[in-house]
Parts: sequence; structure tokens; C-alpha cells
Amino acid sequence: MKKKLLALLMGTSLVLAACGGADDTKEKDTGTTKGGETTTAAGDAQKLYDQKCSSCHGGNLEGSVGPALDKAGSKLSKEDIENIIANGKGAMPSGLLSGDEASQVAEWLAAKK
Repeated sequence: MKKKLLALLMGTSLVLAACGGADDTKEKDTGTTKGGETTTAAGDAQKLYDQKCSSCHGGNLEGSVGPALDKAGSKLSKEDIENIIANGKGAMPSGLLSGDEASQVAEWLAAKK
């Protein structure tokens, strides 16, 4: 009975975390321009992480409901991380981030070693 209740609470918190926080009416920050090239700051990836991932993985990557990600890059490649973001894994739902956003966060996490 306790396991079922815990699973229900964790599932509910994941659903609520996945549904909230985004304000789609704001313009996206596309990065800064340096010498004609557009670059995306690591701060953008961290902002995306803070909005979509930190409720389960912790504000400092320390883990909470989800595993710690402070050393994700030492265990997983950028492609592996992006695959997990896209398809989910275990209790993590798929599709919280997609496209360029998923790629930015995966690259940022892959650098954490």
C-alpha cells in the first residue's frame, strides 16, 4: 500500500512539473552574436533545466525524485542524454524538451564530469 501511494505521489509530481512553468507568449532568446556567429550561452541550457528538470533532479543537479546529474557527462554521451530526454527513462516522461532545447540541455549536461 505504501509503495502504491508513493508511486502515485511521484507520478503526480512528474505530471505537474511537466505541465507548469512555461510562458509561451514570450520571445525566445536566440543567443548572442559574436563576429557574425550566433552562439547559445550555457545559461540558456541551465534556464531550460531549471524550468523543466530541476523539480526532479534538483536545482544543483544533486538529485531528488530523479537521479543526480552532476556527473552525467562522465557516464553518458551527449547523444545518450539527448535520447533519454526525448524518449524518457524509468519514471521520467518523454518529451519534456525537444529539438534544439533538448540538444542544448544534453550538451550542457554532457560537460558535467
